[in-house]
Amino acid sequence: MNSKKLTNYILAAMFLGILVGYLVNAKGAGSSLPAQYVSYISILTEVFLRLIKMIIAPLVFSTLVVGIAKMGDASTIGRVGLKTFAWFISMSLVSLLLGLVMVNLLQPGIGVDLALPEIATNSGLNKNGLNLPEFVRHIFPTSIFDAMAKNEILQIVVFAVFFGVGAAGMGARADEFIRNLDMLSHIMLRITTAVMKMAPVAVFSAVSVVIAENGLAILVTYGKFMLSFYVSIFSLWVLITLISALVLKKRTWHLVSMLREPVLLAFTTASSEAAYPMTLEQVERFGCKNKIASFVLPVGYSFNLDGSMMYCTFAAVFIAQVYGIQMELTQQLLMLLVLMITSKGIAGVPRASLVVIAATLSQFNLPEAGVLLILGVDHFLDMARSATNVLGNGLATAVISKWEGALDGGGKG
Repeated sequence: MNSKKLTNYILAAMFLGILVGYLVNAKGAGSSLPAQYVSYISILTEVFLRLIKMIIAPLVFSTLVVGIAKMGDASTIGRVGLKTFAWFISMSLVSLLLGLVMVNLLQPGIGVDLALPEIATNSGLNKNGLNLPEFVRHIFPTSIFDAMAKNEILQIVVFAVFFGVGAAGMGARADEFIRNLDMLSHIMLRITTAVMKMAPVAVFSAVSVVIAENGLAILVTYGKFMLSFYVSIFSLWVLITLISALVLKKRTWHLVSMLREPVLLAFTTASSEAAYPMTLEQVERFGCKNKIASFVLPVGYSFNLDGSMMYCTFAAVFIAQVYGIQMELTQQLLMLLVLMITSKGIAGVPRASLVVIAATLSQFNLPEAGVLLILGVDHFLDMARSATNVLGNGLATAVISKWEGALDGGGKG
């Protein structure tokens, strides 16, 4: 299935999912039909995501070890790592700051008619893992097999870096093993091609389930908030693309075009993880050398979540607006700095963005119960966040490749 056909099939599946979900919700009102439909049809999305997750651990490990071994020495790895994290921190700051600007400009929480949860109500989200000691412990795996079994990308990256540096130090003796790992990565990408044929079915399932559960009425109720967030996300897309264009020049637009399939897949499934293999494939087709792409992309999945960053500031101030709590500019800027730190610990935390928001609200004496306001539409917002994370990581990979002189003139594929 070529990329243009896949895009068309995914779009068609999304619209069909909306239609079927609406019919199930409307015709099954007051009966058990919607719940039964959700319990059965959601299996299709779950199977697809499980198949993708099955690929990610061996793909990340094999590509990263091969890439590091090809880099040759620790100084090169350190240089690439420094540039990568400098870019990630800069883009996180841009995303958080733009979120603050847009939520104050659009004021989606002013004048909305929502039933507010009691301030003392607990959100039910587990915030215990969101602290510096836990984050540092979480980075380092106790077992690579445990990390792979749980798809802990950050832990796999840490082990792969040590393993790659060790393999590079072995010289020619490790060449055969590195070639075998390179073959493993290509086998994983071949499996990805087969799994992707199921993507339209998974998209239909994911979209129809959400609409069948909530109906279209919830989109009307939260219309101002959702529209404001999507306008803000689009502004972020434009901004990070323009910033990337300072480095990539005219080729930026071609890369954005090549990333449309993984971005669309992440959007429709609300999972940036689902788009990882395809994103890696597309940035390499664009001309990024494997040794850079295999390092930057998986690290980005833990540290460069542009869409999630914007959502944190946007949602936190939205909740303050809904409850009529005035936040001074100094408070908002302080919150931005807190989010810059806490958000870097969200890798591997379930419902990460919501957990970060809940933890931040409590630190600034804002009602944690406000998180319950956005739970109902979080899936629709997660679609935009996931797509943005994929776009941001794809652009970051190309930028670092260009800085390292590891960007070929390809991309016509």
